[in-house]
Amino acid sequence: MVPGRLKAHRLSREPRLVLLAVPVALILLVTVVDVLAPAGVHLGPFLVAAPAVTASFAGPRPTACVGALAVLAQVVVAAVRTSLVDLNHTFQLITLILMSAFATVFAARRERRERQLTQLRSVATAAQEVVLKPLPQRIGPLRIASVYLAAQSEAQIGGDLYAAARTEQGTRIIIGDVRGKGLEAVGDAALLLGAFRSAAHRQADLSALVTFLEGTVSSDLDDPAAPDVVTEDRGEAFITAVVMDIPDDEPVLRLINCGHPPPLLLRGGQVGLLETRQPAPPLGLTEFVRTDLTAEAFAFEPGDIALLYTDGVIEARDRAGTFYPLAERVIGKAAKGPDALLAYLRKDLMRHVGDHLGDDAAMVAIERMPRPS
Repeated sequence: MVPGRLKAHRLSREPRLVLLAVPVALILLVTVVDVLAPAGVHLGPFLVAAPAVTASFAGPRPTACVGALAVLAQVVVAAVRTSLVDLNHTFQLITLILMSAFATVFAARRERRERQLTQLRSVATAAQEVVLKPLPQRIGPLRIASVYLAAQSEAQIGGDLYAAARTEQGTRIIIGDVRGKGLEAVGDAALLLGAFRSAAHRQADLSALVTFLEGTVSSDLDDPAAPDVVTEDRGEAFITAVVMDIPDDEPVLRLINCGHPPPLLLRGGQVGLLETRQPAPPLGLTEFVRTDLTAEAFAFEPGDIALLYTDGVIEARDRAGTFYPLAERVIGKAAKGPDALLAYLRKDLMRHVGDHLGDDAAMVAIERMPRPS
């Protein structure tokens, strides 16, 4: 175990050790009160709460120890008040021993499940690092920041995706959203990201790159060798995406929008939409494929920030059902750069939804830096 993990493990155990004082104090309190109570009052049954409470946060060994302490306390009460062979105390002891044993078994099952969940989270984190690689903070003349927010706390990756690739003339970036959820969405996202990383530097024209991505996604969705465990609406699967090309030596960006929410352009305290006049259909809808895909150019000058996002951001609702007003929230927030912008949006978005997202959300902020003088 590495030092960082060892420290985290020690810190995670400290609260549990503190919590053990609660059942121990309960045992002492019940024992004292039961000894001092009138002859007709028996508080021994309350001792079973001690191992039951311990099982909710501790492992089998602490639970068994607390259970043994409770049994010992019951023996002391029986010896002080009557005798160990008293029928009432005998049944209380038998019941306490059985309940302590049950609590220990449940504590062992809970601890085993926690270990399994920890392993699953580790696998999910490793999968995220392989499939959804972190974007570099600097690529050529660009400064980039990205954030991925999973709707489920146990999940680290889903159907939202983004990637960047370097070419001889500039940088290409993709952001997308796979229709659906679960392993199928993760698989489709991994397929598209792999195709993009493989072809982004080989396809000289952006339209050729998008055509290649469309062919990759469509061929996978139509693959007759695909597993039979897919859902009934697998044939309706598709991926919305924005594919962007930002040359190093021109103050422009070129993009093709395949059914995805249009990016925002932040310039001088103003916010605009990068809406294409002829958007392409989502990737995977082969019956609507266009052969005349053309990238549209937009001015992208030093100091400008392009904000790409998935629909999980703009479709996030608060308790009143109001959508998150992304365009309004970014006004005047770009002055400190992409990192500060996404840090603010992440905090503001989670506050808007009450820390509970209904769908995965991803954002990428790209700033063109001034040329060195």
